[in-house]
Amino acid sequence: MKFAAKRALLPGGWAEDVLVTVGAGRIVALGRGQDAEADQVDLLLPGASNLHSHAFQRGFAGLTEARGPGRDSFWTWREMMYRFALQLDPDGAEAMAAMAQVEMLEAGYTRVGEFHYLHHDCDGRAYADPAEMSARIFAAAEDTGIALTHLPVFYAHGGFGPAPASDGQRRFLHDRDAFLGLVERCDAMARAGDVVGYAPHSLRAADAADLRALAEALPGRKVHIHVAEQVKEVEDCLAFCNRHPVERLYETAEVTADWCLIHATHLTPGEVALIARSGAVVGLCPVTEANLGDGVFPAPDLLARGGRYGVGTDSNVRISLAEELRLLEYGQRLTARARNVLATEEGSTGTQLFRQALAGGAQALGAPAPEIAEGALADLVALRDPLELGTGGAETLDRWIFGPEVAVSDVWVRGRHLVQDGRHVAREAVAARFSKAVRKVLAGA
Repeated sequence: MKFAAKRALLPGGWAEDVLVTVGAGRIVALGRGQDAEADQVDLLLPGASNLHSHAFQRGFAGLTEARGPGRDSFWTWREMMYRFALQLDPDGAEAMAAMAQVEMLEAGYTRVGEFHYLHHDCDGRAYADPAEMSARIFAAAEDTGIALTHLPVFYAHGGFGPAPASDGQRRFLHDRDAFLGLVERCDAMARAGDVVGYAPHSLRAADAADLRALAEALPGRKVHIHVAEQVKEVEDCLAFCNRHPVERLYETAEVTADWCLIHATHLTPGEVALIARSGAVVGLCPVTEANLGDGVFPAPDLLARGGRYGVGTDSNVRISLAEELRLLEYGQRLTARARNVLATEEGSTGTQLFRQALAGGAQALGAPAPEIAEGALADLVALRDPLELGTGGAETLDRWIFGPEVAVSDVWVRGRHLVQDGRHVAREAVAARFSKAVRKVLAGA
């Protein structure tokens, strides 16, 4: 298989008339020139990593936008999410994961980090196979073709203290031994190229002893954790230990470049410095953070200190890589009352956003270097420019992120052509199963 790209983003920057030859799932040759017999693409990019997803939440995307009797917030949304989660069976969970993954591939993501905490049956008891719900995530990834970093979530408590978990959290809970058994089962299910890490849900759900025990039992893994997403979490942490959440995390755990701190919205300057020095990635989910009213992460401070971030779709309320990057930049513009805020050097803001997210996402998910180079995995995304304006690669990428016309046309994962002419090859069948699953849950609501 050979591509002829008018423009391509190579490790050294933008190039024109790039010929890419793929074999056995990898790029086997890279050249320059034109080839009329090759597949023609307008612009070729490395595939991106979606570093944070709760796949089942795709099932109620757009269904939580009615105001209640009081002030709506993340916490009122969470109660609606719990009600939805308590009715979802394994078939429905698989259908929703597959739909989300299809849309991720169509958006230009070639790998997803699934932050998976929906473990048990609706009554809170383990399934006959305690890894049943994780198995459905792997099955969906097999059907859709997306690369998977699976992050089974450890969830033991309902708040600082520790406080007891609520009844609405009953499907999420494990003791440490049972959780280690779950991780072992996930290791056995992983396909070639998949990664299995783990995720203490938050400082509310995993206490200091839990964090230390998991780190000792599961060394060398990718570790993800929600932290400092909400002001209330910061206030509760201060009341509990007189420390801000990230400060508390760094006192409790040895946070390294293998860690990904999800959201980390409400930070002190000292906490930003801690993150940057440790090499951990910050997992930003601008669309979900805007939907939930979380706040805006201090990204310029992180970048100024040499820190890294990646982006994720989180609640999957809208699945769009371009929109995540656009909203990330626009949130910073609104805060700073300036333009092109996250461009750390002169030139294309879109290119810098994309490359920053590309590197941080791959680091967070344990993925191979995402690049168009000989020997690299053929995880590739093609953009189509219907107006054929003849702009350079950087300008075309800017138009994809900030403008209306440029769109994803094709996506390959390990050389498999999964998205063709903007649509996943299995979209119709996956969408039919998804619709049936959502209607079943809503009928029981």
